[in-house]
Formats: sequence, structure tokens, C-alpha cells
Amino acid sequence: MGQSGDPTVAPTATLSAPLAGESIAPAAPAPDDLPEIDYDPAPDGFPRDPDALDTTALTRGVRPQRRLAAYDAPGGRPIAFLMPTISEVELTIPIARREAGWTAVLLPSANRRLAWLPPGGFRTVQLRDQIIVERVPYRLTWYRDGVAKRSWQVSLGQRGQETPLGRTFVLGRTPPPESVYGGVDIYALGSVPDDPESVPSGLRGAHIGIHTWYHDGELGQRTTNGCIRLTRSGQRLLLDQVPPGTPVVVVDKLPTPPPTA
Repeated sequence: MGQSGDPTVAPTATLSAPLAGESIAPAAPAPDDLPEIDYDPAPDGFPRDPDALDTTALTRGVRPQRRLAAYDAPGGRPIAFLMPTISEVELTIPIARREAGWTAVLLPSANRRLAWLPPGGFRTVQLRDQIIVERVPYRLTWYRDGVAKRSWQVSLGQRGQETPLGRTFVLGRTPPPESVYGGVDIYALGSVPDDPESVPSGLRGAHIGIHTWYHDGELGQRTTNGCIRLTRSGQRLLLDQVPPGTPVVVVDKLPTPPPTA
């Protein structure tokens, strides 16, 4: 992963400052030897995302301006550091909730986990886009400002390597490493395989991705190693329109199909 693309998110007022009259839980000092969250699996100890399958759009994101200590709860235990970049890509992380003056973000390099940040050291941006993937109808839908723009049929993870459920986000984009990806850049997501040992050895350590394939004959089937495959034209459109930081939610099925289905 090494390209950030041309983000279309717009800066907004910072949320790193507390709201007027808000009581803020104090932050314990973070030891300098805590691990840094990077492309490798995130450290254990972060809390589960209680709203992992919620498809409500997350409309604000955090951009770290320096090394940030990430905690397991407001006023809780520091576990690791979030950095301004991962693999040389500027980090934009969707905000999931706020409590006691702290901000919870979707944790990179982990599935269905949150990291809590005390005030300071980051600015916020508006997130206009959202991607929802439905596993049962094999469908990916792109939304902007809450409106469904396009839907595509996709291929998803095979048995034992299912595409992970829950909320994640577009971590960044990278050139295709092999010709089977159809010559189109890949989105690396913040999620990783639920069972890292189940994927082929050549893919160990890789994140779940959204990408195309050299043919479309497997759309609507469970044939991938957990990634989400769509058509080349669809991937090119997403790459042109959807910036890093965009929230992605994988569910089994929406209660009502999107109007673009």
C-alpha cells in the first residue's frame, strides 16, 4: 500500500477540543515503548465495536497530526500508538462515537474493534461516502451523502475464508501486484482475515481488499480469500470517487435492497 489518491473529504471544525461544559475523563500517560499500529495486526486489548453491523453512515473522520496514544476506554489503559501515516499513506479513520470528551475510532488492522482517543493531536474531516457490502446477495453499493449512487455484483470469500462482517474503512490504495488483478489499483481496507491461518501462505499478513479480477466469470460466487471483487469499470469508478477514510460495512443483507440494486 503506497498511494493515497486524491481525497475529496473536506476539513471541518476539530473535535479534538472538548465541548463546552463537557466533563473529560483524564488520560493516563502512555509509555514510550508502546507498539505503533501499522499494517501488521493491531495489538490485543482494544474493545469490541458494539455497533459493528450498524449501517448508519459515519460522517466524520480523524486525521492524526502526531503520534497519538490509543486507549481501551475513556480514561482507560493506553495500548498502542496511532501514527499520522500507515505504509506512507495519510491515515483517515472514521469516528464511531464520543464519550466523556473522548473520541472512539474504528481500529486499523483489526476487525470490529475500537480505539479511544483523548482530546488533542488530531483534526477531523467530513466523510461523504460509504460502501455497504451484502454477503447474501453478493452486492456492493456506493453511497454519497446518504444516497445510493451505484450497486455492483461482487465475488466474496469462500468457505473458511469468509469476507469479515462489520464496520471498517478504506485504509488506502495500492497498485496491483500481479496481472490477475486486471491492472487496476486495489483498495486495502482496515480489516484483516478473521482466521489469518486459513489464507494461502502467499497472502499471510495481507488486509482484506476491494479489487477487480482478470475476468468477471466468478461474480456472485464465494471464490476469494476474503476480499471483495467487482468489475474493472466499477473499481475504476470507486477509485476516482471514493477517498481513503471512507467507511465500509459488511453485512449479510440489508432489510431493504438499495434503489440501485
